[in-house]
Amino acid sequence: MKTPSNPRRVTPRRIAGGATAFALAATMCLGGTAAANATVSAGVLSTGNGNASQAGNSLVVASGQTAVITKTTKLNALTIQAGGALVAPDGYTLTLTVNGVETGQKITATGALETAIVAGTYRGNVVLTVVEATPVVFDSLEYQFRQALYVDGDGVDAAKSVAAAMNGKADATVAKNVKITSTGEAFNGIYVVDADYTLVNPQLTLSGNGRSDFAGMGAGIIGSGADTTLVVDGAKIDSTGVTRPAIIAADGANVIVKNSTITTRDGILPSDYASSVNLSFMQDAPWMLGISGNNRSTNVLGENTQATYISSSITSENWGALSVDSGQNMKLSAINSSVANSGDDGYGTYVIGNADETFLGADFDVATYATIVTGGSVAYGDSTKAAVSALNTELGLGLTAKELSQLAVRSTTIDSDRFGVMWHGSGSVDISGKTKVSTDETVFLNKGQQATVTVDGSDGAKITTDSGVLYQLMDNDDPGPDFANGMLNTGVYTEPTAAVVKNASFDVSAVHTTDAVTTFTDIALTGDLYNAFRGDIAGMGPAQPRNLVVNLDGTSLKGVISASTATHHQSTITSADYRELGVVDNTAGAVVNNGVIVSLTGKSTWTVTGTSYLSSLTVEAGSKLVGANGKAATVTVDGVVTTPVAGVTYTGAITVTR
Repeated sequence: MKTPSNPRRVTPRRIAGGATAFALAATMCLGGTAAANATVSAGVLSTGNGNASQAGNSLVVASGQTAVITKTTKLNALTIQAGGALVAPDGYTLTLTVNGVETGQKITATGALETAIVAGTYRGNVVLTVVEATPVVFDSLEYQFRQALYVDGDGVDAAKSVAAAMNGKADATVAKNVKITSTGEAFNGIYVVDADYTLVNPQLTLSGNGRSDFAGMGAGIIGSGADTTLVVDGAKIDSTGVTRPAIIAADGANVIVKNSTITTRDGILPSDYASSVNLSFMQDAPWMLGISGNNRSTNVLGENTQATYISSSITSENWGALSVDSGQNMKLSAINSSVANSGDDGYGTYVIGNADETFLGADFDVATYATIVTGGSVAYGDSTKAAVSALNTELGLGLTAKELSQLAVRSTTIDSDRFGVMWHGSGSVDISGKTKVSTDETVFLNKGQQATVTVDGSDGAKITTDSGVLYQLMDNDDPGPDFANGMLNTGVYTEPTAAVVKNASFDVSAVHTTDAVTTFTDIALTGDLYNAFRGDIAGMGPAQPRNLVVNLDGTSLKGVISASTATHHQSTITSADYRELGVVDNTAGAVVNNGVIVSLTGKSTWTVTGTSYLSSLTVEAGSKLVGANGKAATVTVDGVVTTPVAGVTYTGAITVTR
């Protein structure tokens, strides 16, 4: 087929200002001379084995034919026979809508960047819309976006907007009551780039797979660019499909979502899809995180990007509700909002790339984790007037005095069917206010990382777990991808069985910057804390021992604090057994490379419920160790029974028994 050269575009009207109804009409024609065997009729250039036939307002593309649609065309019926094809000229994209619904488009092959209208018969108000392509580059790949509404710094760009897929009003600064329905694949709803824009009461219903929630191909709403402040107020977004997220903030944008309901569900992965952590192809949750799923509700991407959810509900089926990924120094926050997983697996939030996440008055009802930390910080607290006002200023949320006054003061709740916070990389967790944390399994699950936990219970924060384990420091049981074969998730975890090799140069009684440090203040706790980290297995770097530091300040604890050996329920874990990751039994034992450093201050009480093995112990005046029947616990240091003297730090092989 010979495609005409030098397509000429008659620039469509760009809407600027006023409450102009959004009625865009792309007008394109072809210059040059068509191939000898081609005919042009009503915007159709067809070539191949014979010509497409058009009768009245219907179009038939026969098998073996390729019809190039050169301008937006309205039909009553469209038939594409098997082996026939509709395309747009180079530099443009083609979108099919039927009765205002984007439909018929599918990704051409697993991992492909292009879509095509599938064979079939389409009847009704059929519109073939031709608009300029919207290229988006991610990870060296160029994705050609299609979207119902495209907005940049000059306002609505009709040349990149599929008007037939949107019902509502849009002008240069605001779109109201927009409705978008898509049943095709990889179609975006609204794309705002380098513009201050407001969406009021948008309703998006998306079904069908997306292509990438890193590039954003297939997302409901995207705010992108450092010059973008996108306010989404009163949205209802329902999305079902592989990597078909509801909202994405990218490349320095500030996205503010208020009074909105976001619901996403998984789609069906292509039958030949191979699970991978290669970001150009990744379309499902890495099973090595202990979760499943293929559709995150939201994502924050790029440098210095912000997303904030206020008085909103965000629910993913699996994988994740609020995510950050593939960027640095991002900020993610939620105020008086609910964060949930409706399926069997998933996290509330993800922290990576030195992200800073804040949750005030948020309700977490999650399947696997409240948060996964892979680099950054997360804080859970109350939505006090002072805290919300400070966040409003820091993040440029633009909340008015009236909006601030109407936000009720609420505490954060975390209810997890499995774990609380899991570390896959370094980071910190802060819990304050009246925050309530309740988990079925381990609250703080640290897979061998430098981590800081600060819990302030002075205002009523509480932590409970059905498992009896408050903190688990263990080796990383992520087997990693197959780097030699496309970064496929085909690894297998095998439990090490050799005896731990002692690192003679590591001080198990000193606090290092690389340690896992916990500080509990003014709180009553029941549960155990274990350090089962071997410290002799090289991971991404050389083998590195790590101590568990436990500071009890004005705190009562009933439980064991000890070095231990952790054993999984099965010695080999594959993708089929992903829920076994992080699930271990502990056998308390003497410290090797896994120091346990305990200090009691501020009239703390540690009621010892089982033999605990430490490497350092400090009990300040007013604090105490309690054993069986309320009597003093027994302490030995290097085999010698010792009565701790207030304020003295004891180091060595320490046991504390009932």
